[in-house]
Amino acid sequence: MVGVGGLGVAAAVELASGGVERIGLVDGDRVELSNLHRQLLHGAADIGRPKAVVAAEKLVALRPALHVEPHVERITAANATALLGGYDFVIDATDDTLAKFLLNDVCVRSGKPLVYAGVVGLRGQLLTILPHRTACLRCLFPEPPSDDEVTTCQQAGILGPLAALIGALEAREAVSYLTGASLGAAGRLLTIDAATLRVRAVAVPRADGCPLCREPIGPLASEPRLHSTDPQSKEMS
Repeated sequence: MVGVGGLGVAAAVELASGGVERIGLVDGDRVELSNLHRQLLHGAADIGRPKAVVAAEKLVALRPALHVEPHVERITAANATALLGGYDFVIDATDDTLAKFLLNDVCVRSGKPLVYAGVVGLRGQLLTILPHRTACLRCLFPEPPSDDEVTTCQQAGILGPLAALIGALEAREAVSYLTGASLGAAGRLLTIDAATLRVRAVAVPRADGCPLCREPIGPLASEPRLHSTDPQSKEMS
């Protein structure tokens, strides 16, 4: 898991309760006072300590048999392959657009499944990416948007419970993949609007011209099942 903030702490707790035996946490940041209202593994006594280390300690306290590996560093092009290489599934819990595209690119090239997610303001979304089988992030956006096209959490704020919900859903996708169960967000962009209480799932086809994921790879060791239905668009109120 890359990022141990609002998305990451919720995903980590869900993974631990879901029976996952080994979790890697990648985050170079330290706990700040402004984190505490939405990053519930961190407390006031943890301010100034590395988020990955704090989360690892709290998770092991919750489930002593869990093996947690904290990596106190930021994900970069130089270290991404080495950091992610020993794990079976990657969870994007970052708040940085370039980091999300880096994770997408590394995972697609290495054939490693990834669940992408983001939360800004009152809206959150996630998409599970099975390399060369479902759409990747560059099928949707060939290039990262420029800074002036992106609304940041600092500008729009973030609803803590929504981040927790999206993070928990990311973890459920990971558990489903690891157990061979049906994946609800593989090839489908799930969007949650907390202002209107609407949930929308839109099928996202692979882009024929995507230079990153157009080449097929061999079969996965354990082929996961996609969602049982494949609507172009489904919305619930």
